[in-house]
Amino acid sequence: MLDIKDIQALYSKKAVVLTQHFLDRIRKRSIALQDVRAAVNNGEIIEQYPDDYPHPSALLLGYTVDSQPMHIVVGMGGGLVWLITAYYPDADTWEPDNKTRKAGK
Repeated sequence: MLDIKDIQALYSKKAVVLTQHFLDRIRKRSIALQDVRAAVNNGEIIEQYPDDYPHPSALLLGYTVDSQPMHIVVGMGGGLVWLITAYYPDADTWEPDNKTRKAGK
């Protein structure tokens, strides 16, 4: 299982891989890297995906520089944090706490 403190420690050491998928998604969604950094630094793990390939991954909920909720999917492996995607949670899929998926979603 991933631990948020380990993710944050690697992130602070710049032991981070920005995957092409991540870069494509943040560009498409107009998400700034400074907002991703802020969300990782103040985030928490809300879902774990221990069987993901090639590395175990997790869904984080954190808050941007201007306090907007953001979800970030990260993997951890090889002493690195792999940024997979980032997005703003939408009300159709997530409960108001932005931690709980709505039934059937």
